[in-house]
Amino acid sequence: KNFVLQDHMFETPGSWSLPDHLYEVSGWSATCTKTGDPMSCHSSDMPTERHPGDTVPFAWTDITWLLHRHHVSWAYYLDHGAVTVNLKNLGATSIHWNPLPGFTDVHKDKQLGSMRPLSVFYKSARAGTLPKVSWVMPDFKDSEHSPALVSTGQAHVTKLINAVMRGPDWKSCAIFIDWDDWGGFYDNVVPPKVDALSYGIRVPGLVISPYAKTGYLDHQVLSTNAYLKFIEDDFMGGARLNPATDGRPD
Repeated sequence: KNFVLQDHMFETPGSWSLPDHLYEVSGWSATCTKTGDPMSCHSSDMPTERHPGDTVPFAWTDITWLLHRHHVSWAYYLDHGAVTVNLKNLGATSIHWNPLPGFTDVHKDKQLGSMRPLSVFYKSARAGTLPKVSWVMPDFKDSEHSPALVSTGQAHVTKLINAVMRGPDWKSCAIFIDWDDWGGFYDNVVPPKVDALSYGIRVPGLVISPYAKTGYLDHQVLSTNAYLKFIEDDFMGGARLNPATDGRPD
């Protein structure tokens, strides 16, 4: 009623959580055969996962590389600040939903400190000191991921949005809410085929902002790549994640 529903938003890869979250920060999901060598990476919907023997498997370029180069502040907030590989650990964020520590450019730029606990988000929202670009990731309990309750996830997201709305930064904010997949088995809208990986199933997309059109249904075909383009256009003068211009080969 009050903001925008994107009713043709699609999961970017026709795959699972890790590739989707890689797309959300970099526009790509890949496997790299040589550590730290972006030219060894090739498209894959089963990318190498972070593990103790390979903590930095993602050698290609993510959006934080451009944000750092353009002096644009950013943060990646984690529910309770904890990360886990155990689905039964409901009080921690899945490692698949926190890909940035696995990117070589994040380490090169010394930006690991931009991964922060959610408590910092709430403090910044109250103080009006949120970074220009923020991602907020739930823990399992707040994620709507089975066996968690959808109602718990909805309450969590509402609390996040209210924190921004009641803070000084609200007047210049755009909040994008998206899901990396969903639990249904049928949708009447067939995903468009644009390349070997894209697109996946249709998912909800919401835009909440003082600048959003009231009660608007956006029928554009979109994926989370559109959020990257928005960041690039809004904060970096249209700079693109592109090896021809971003200073890193891919």
